[in-house]
Amino acid sequence: MTPFVAAALLGLAAALVLAVLTWVASLIRHDVSLVDRVWGVMVALPAVAYAVVLPAGGPRVTVMAILVVAWALRLAAYVTWRNWGHGEDRRYQEIRARNQPHYPLKSLVLVFALQAGLAWLVSTPFLAATSRAAGWNGLDTVGAAVVVFGLAFETIGDWQLARFKARPDSDGQVMDDGLWRYTRHPNYFGEFCVWWGFSLMGLAAGGWWSLISPLVMTVLLLKVSGVGLLEKDIGERRPAYREYIARTNAFFPGPRRPARP
Repeated sequence: MTPFVAAALLGLAAALVLAVLTWVASLIRHDVSLVDRVWGVMVALPAVAYAVVLPAGGPRVTVMAILVVAWALRLAAYVTWRNWGHGEDRRYQEIRARNQPHYPLKSLVLVFALQAGLAWLVSTPFLAATSRAAGWNGLDTVGAAVVVFGLAFETIGDWQLARFKARPDSDGQVMDDGLWRYTRHPNYFGEFCVWWGFSLMGLAAGGWWSLISPLVMTVLLLKVSGVGLLEKDIGERRPAYREYIARTNAFFPGPRRPARP
């Protein structure tokens, strides 16, 4: 077995171990949405495994390691704070209802193993960076800047939304100020930038497979667990959101459209 293959398998094993431990916790808590709290760590663990097993180092690996740890810790802390005391997320309740009987066992594959596999695919830029000893170049600089921009964008968006929800008059209202004035999902757009930025750094190291990561994340953010799922029925649950949709871009930031007469 080559060191590259060994590192890739170790990264997958690390994500799976965390997934299984979180699954056990979900059985105790009756809350499968715990997986959202560890998603960032599930992506970062393979990156750490690659850095330990593979020989490549240098500024690229150091910068990517710092950025992915910052991303993972921020996401884990924010999701934990946001979901604290709210029980299982509505999305996972629907999955639970559709997969009875024996859902606790089924969830190990349907939710946790699946999330681990996706996290492993998303970690491919770090595998590229640690497997090839290529020097820092301009593409690294661009990629790191895009990651920092995306991380800042989603952090500001989450902070603005949290501040809005803390207002006593926010019930039934739609957040359309700050970054939310230009995109309905600044947090998802920020994630998009983060993973395309990491991919550029993986490409700078010569790993074409780094493109797997942002492509997987783009599909997830737009069609699976992001915009598509969140907005599937939100117009029915929150009528004011329909007007927000009419005047605000869904994903990529842009000028607001005029309100309908």
